[in-house]
Amino acid sequence: MKKSEIANLPTKYGNFKIQSFKEDNKEHLVIFTPKIPKTPYVRIHSECLTGDALGSLKCDCGEQLQTALKKIQKHGGAVIYLRQEGRGIGLFNKVNAYALQDRGLDTVEANHQLGFEADMRDFSIVEKILKEFGIKEIKLLTNNPKKEFAFKEIKVVERIPIKATPNPYNENYLKTKKEKLGHKL
Repeated sequence: MKKSEIANLPTKYGNFKIQSFKEDNKEHLVIFTPKIPKTPYVRIHSECLTGDALGSLKCDCGEQLQTALKKIQKHGGAVIYLRQEGRGIGLFNKVNAYALQDRGLDTVEANHQLGFEADMRDFSIVEKILKEFGIKEIKLLTNNPKKEFAFKEIKVVERIPIKATPNPYNENYLKTKKEKLGHKL
């Protein structure tokens, strides 16, 4: 694993630091507070271009990222931003999955129709990144139980849910995440 230099990142949520990590030609980003407490708040966030950058109402990703940045700025910690768009199927396939969802399939059915598992993400690099920061225990900001149990040596002392505001465009998506993916919403 290679890591970049650390740079300043002033945002509308406050002043952060950033550092990029690269492994197997995949690049990930860590956005963190200048002072990280012993047991920091940590959000493992998978890239969602449509939700994070474009403000899509079809998902809850952008809202979760914004909520996490606010909470982390207040309490100290980090967002580990993983470059695995569309639950690991990539942007091209995510757009195809969106089209299938427009025709009535839910997010899991759309992935299956395209020949993918419901969730193709890999969280193994997260533990390596946390170790680089000397972090041994965290307060995990997530609704996803898969993330809660992704660690062998990092202790999750608390899981803190991030509640998104349902809207007419994401109600079925949130219901599917809860019922088919086990998210604790």
